[in-house]
Amino acid sequence: MSRKKIAIIGASGYTGGELLRWALMHPEIEVSQITSERFAGQAATKLNPNLRGFTSLSFVPVKALSTDIDAVFICTPHKAAAPYVKQFWETGAKIIDLSADFRIHDKDTYAKYYQEHPAPELLDKSVYGIPELHREEIKGAKLVACAGCLATSVILALAPLVKSKLIATDGIIADAKIGSAAAGASYDISTHHPERSGSVRSYKPHGHRHTAEIEQELSAIAGAPISVGLTPHAIEMVRGIMSTVHARVSPELKDVDVWKAYRSFYAGSPFIRLVKDQGTLYRYPEPKPVVGTNFADIGFEIDPEKKRIILMSAIDNLVKGSGGQALQCFNLMNGFDEKMGLWSPGFHPL
Repeated sequence: MSRKKIAIIGASGYTGGELLRWALMHPEIEVSQITSERFAGQAATKLNPNLRGFTSLSFVPVKALSTDIDAVFICTPHKAAAPYVKQFWETGAKIIDLSADFRIHDKDTYAKYYQEHPAPELLDKSVYGIPELHREEIKGAKLVACAGCLATSVILALAPLVKSKLIATDGIIADAKIGSAAAGASYDISTHHPERSGSVRSYKPHGHRHTAEIEQELSAIAGAPISVGLTPHAIEMVRGIMSTVHARVSPELKDVDVWKAYRSFYAGSPFIRLVKDQGTLYRYPEPKPVVGTNFADIGFEIDPEKKRIILMSAIDNLVKGSGGQALQCFNLMNGFDEKMGLWSPGFHPL
């Protein structure tokens, strides 16, 4: 059986480059084409020196893209992806969109956080791309809208406790620290080294776009509206997200109740690791052990005096928060083992 031919639109960014790295190592994938308007004609290794010896591909403009492919990954900014989804919708290719264009099911909510939706007729055709939540739907999907990185880290921490009704569904606060790679490969004063170095900067204290995804998915699990306050901070780190989530709980809640909720919800989810180990320096989740991997490390601590639970979630924003999760969805869409091409530990020390 021949390998699946894929194309990556927007492969010159950090997300596209990371996806390309994993795809080149996947035993059932043939990377057919990679696109970039800005770098058309240049070798992929000019921007991704880590791929030297692994590929001879060069970037092509989108107009040169063949439709003779099994799957297309769209790694463009939001607002730019929808036209490509429409273009490939009738070709039979499976579509994995890593932008925000099809994550939000309600067109009015999408307009609130982004713009008027350019293809609202396809919104109900997409499946939200967190496999741990929508594994069976992703298996039969034609269009998967991969989740945002911040949304992924917060949702994975909260979903089991929402489903088990172990937390109050109002007053949930998520504080996230995120590395500079999340800003993308384009140049901006906010990612300029002298401005970023040594800083911890709150850049969107409220109203962050990923809030819409978090509330959409958790409300669906709860069967009722859930409100989450999300505040991300840019910190001096290249890769990684560390989300600390606070929620109110009953004073009777015990560790065993939380463990049961997580283990039940994530049974059969190979990329979720529960971390709560007092016998090590790494007793709670933190980004370094997950850098370069598709794992999500999740931990918790109950504060009975304040009647709250503190959840901790660590992922690599370019892997589990982006390219790796996209490939995990691709595996499910094609009937492959979910871990195929992704089962790899990180580095220690790093």
